[in-house]
Amino acid sequence: MAAPSAGAQKLEQGIQSEHVLQLQEQLRDLGYFKAGLTGYYGSITKSAVRKFQQAQGLSADGIAGPATLNRLNKKAKAEGETLRQLAKLIHGEARGESFEGQVAVGAVVLNRVQSNAFPSSIPQVIFQKGQFTAIDDGQFNTKPTATSYKAARKALNGADPTNGALYYYNPKIATSLWSKSRPTLLTIGQHDFTR
Repeated sequence: MAAPSAGAQKLEQGIQSEHVLQLQEQLRDLGYFKAGLTGYYGSITKSAVRKFQQAQGLSADGIAGPATLNRLNKKAKAEGETLRQLAKLIHGEARGESFEGQVAVGAVVLNRVQSNAFPSSIPQVIFQKGQFTAIDDGQFNTKPTATSYKAARKALNGADPTNGALYYYNPKIATSLWSKSRPTLLTIGQHDFTR
């Protein structure tokens, strides 16, 4: 993932995007961000940006504007590991689905991050034991496609075709009675989405 252009971007509290996720990864790599990677610019991200700005002699307003992003990009390379993990999960779970269905799987991960019932970071949600078949059966380790990355970015940037679903399953192959007992919010392709 390319670093955001310092001259064309301003990130501040209340934004959810792939660029915020990248910002969090860079701040984490530099030791300023010690929370879960969410892609959401909340008070913890603002505080980490402020600490970075203070250490760099920048105006410490907690907003990642052009000067802050430029300095950050010089200090820490943007790897995009969390975006890659989300794309791999989408590929492993929904590679045969429509683009909307792939975005929906990514949205479920992000909905879980925001829910108190699940871990509070994207990697922790992805790797939570027993939650995703692709992790358990190794499909997560297949190479994600450009479409999987595009779906991951769209979900990270706020798209949620599920309207807040926390679960999904394929009713044709699911064996869990618990999954089947949950009221279906909607169906996209082969997946039923539930809360």
